[in-house]
Amino acid sequence: VQLQASGGGLVQAGGSLRLSCAASGSIFSFNTMGWYRQAAGKQRELVATHANGGRITYADSVKGRFTISRDNAKNTVNLRMNSLKPEDTAVYYCNLWWAGIDYWGKGTLVTVSS
Repeated sequence: VQLQASGGGLVQAGGSLRLSCAASGSIFSFNTMGWYRQAAGKQRELVATHANGGRITYADSVKGRFTISRDNAKNTVNLRMNSLKPEDTAVYYCNLWWAGIDYWGKGTLVTVSS
């Protein structure tokens, strides 16, 4: 399984960004795709996940500001980030979980300036 992420960059506080991730390879239907992030000096944390059956989970810190969506037919997952804050600055990683295995894409840096 390979995950290719795109998006990210530099934005001012209050702005918006969109991250996209496409999965390829031997992908089975029952999986969860999502986004995690890691800020400098901190542990990687969950941002949002979307199971193919529809269940969605958000970190409390992003609820109401971020929206995750996925296209099961295309094996893609997107993250729309609105009202960005400086504390959202981090490297964002695309994730696919299936049968107890985590697959990770290369991180993409999101920097929010104050």
